[in-house]
Amino acid sequence: MVFTMVKLNEEMKNAFSKVKIFPVATASREGVPNVVPIGFCQIVDDETIWIADNFMAKSLANLEENSNVAIYVWGPDTGGCFQIKGETEIISSGEKFEEMKAIVHTAKPGLPAKNLIEVRVTEVFQCAPGPDAGKKLL
Repeated sequence: MVFTMVKLNEEMKNAFSKVKIFPVATASREGVPNVVPIGFCQIVDDETIWIADNFMAKSLANLEENSNVAIYVWGPDTGGCFQIKGETEIISSGEKFEEMKAIVHTAKPGLPAKNLIEVRVTEVFQCAPGPDAGKKLL
């Protein structure tokens, strides 16, 4: 399947920057869902998000079978909420991986930073209740 990347706008990036823990959802090839709280999730550019795999087990197994991911963005200071969907690549060596590892180890030296999950943003949906709930934003 070919995905078209979309660019997060300034409002979305600002809301994202205010979130401390991100619920990240994956699913197995058979569609069995899994959602976990992720603390190391950051925007790299308008189309790319990095997730650090410190303790992923089911999520990593799911991403190896099904590279789709959903990230829920909400917090008391975000001014709303939305869901980012994307296509992932698991990176366990190279320049990007080493950069992510350095970021994680600077913030929390004891964390393993086992893999970099690079998310290419493909869609964004409204999550706030009301008539536009579920509306595709990008």
